[in-house]
Amino acid sequence: MQYTLRKVPPGIDRALRRIARQEGRSLNDVTLAALRRAVGAGDEPVPYRDLKDLAGTWESDAKFDAALADQDRIDPDLWR
Repeated sequence: MQYTLRKVPPGIDRALRRIARQEGRSLNDVTLAALRRAVGAGDEPVPYRDLKDLAGTWESDAKFDAALADQDRIDPDLWR
């Protein structure tokens, strides 16, 4: 099967070409690998990270609270 892609954003083009150059692979191979990963058809499962293991782990820290409070302080001389 053959595709023609149009209007590839410059950032994506640069990233794909950079990867191809760094890995010594063709642009076509790198693009196909990216498409396989994006649709979940790659050899490796797509890792998802939802950070749920961090929920509820906040610990109070007096130094941190003081640093935040200091950031909220307004210097009247700077607001003239």
